Amino acid sequence: MFDVMQIQKMLPHRYPFLLVDKVTHLEPEKSIEAYLNISITNQVFQGHFPDHPIYPGVLIIEGLAQAGGILAFQSVDEEEVKDKVVYFMSINNAKFRNPVRPGDKLVYKLNVIKHRGKIWQLDAKAFVDENLVAEAELKAMIMDK
Repeated sequence: MFDVMQIQKMLPHRYPFLLVDKVTHLEPEKSIEAYLNISITNQVFQGHFPDHPIYPGVLIIEGLAQAGGILAFQSVDEEEVKDKVVYFMSINNAKFRNPVRPGDKLVYKLNVIKHRGKIWQLDAKAFVDENLVAEAELKAMIMDK
């Protein structure tokens, strides 16, 4: 649906902090599914952890948030989001269920809980091979840059 080049037109993030490779499904104001391929070449594995590489949970949450930002931007008029950025307001009930390792395809699935004006509340889950690896409730706001 959206490849990494299109995603870069929506989000301000760039390598090494762009954490969405592709959007595979998007239903404006309702849900998004996207993914990130986890590669051993990712710089984070130099220190987390060299002999036992585990993708950091905070980066899973950030990837979920970036997918949520794409959902928010694609749910409103393009002119409304010109020169805008999405900021975190809160992360609640974050849980990490299983480790994510190099070679995994990290799938983000988010559903809108509530949307009022510039504020978005999202149920966010991350999966590897259909197994839940992380989840959280995210709240974000679209703001001026």
